Parts: sequence; C-alpha cells; structure tokens
Amino acid sequence: MKIYSSEEVQDKLSSILGWALVDDAIEKKFEFKDFKAALGFIVQVGILAEQADHHPEFSNVYNKVKIRLNTHSANSITSKDFELAEKIDCII
Repeated sequence: MKIYSSEEVQDKLSSILGWALVDDAIEKKFEFKDFKAALGFIVQVGILAEQADHHPEFSNVYNKVKIRLNTHSANSITSKDFELAEKIDCII
C-alpha cells in the first residue's frame, strides 16, 4: 500500500473526476433522483468496500451522498483510497 504525499494526491486527483482533497481525505458528492436511488448506491459502495476491506465515511441527506476516503490505519491517503474511488465511479 503506497502512502501519497499532498503533491502526489493532487496529481492522482486529476485522473478521477469530481474527487477533491478535503481535510486529509479525498471526497466526492453524488446526487440522485431520490432517497431510494441514493440508498441503493450506498449499498453498492458498501459491498465494494467490504470486498476491498476498506471502509469509507458516508453522509446521506435525502438524494445526496458524500463519500470520504482516508486510510485510517495509515493516517493518510493511500493507494487503497484511489483504488476504491475508481471502483465507486464505475457504479454510476
């Protein structure tokens, strides 16, 4: 698992649309048709996260979902975060 410096994080972010560096994590906001669609998306991400043994922080209000990724065991942003972000983007 590679730990990224702030500069490396910024470089990597250019390859994943919509993700941003916010307070030592990468995060992205998603908007859906309704709560049911947002919740379905969260479940799909949860399945991917469990398979990767890497668990994001979720925030959900009605049709909006925010996902934050940071590798807590490394206290940093790592390759695990970017790998999961790319898989999450494939759901949409």
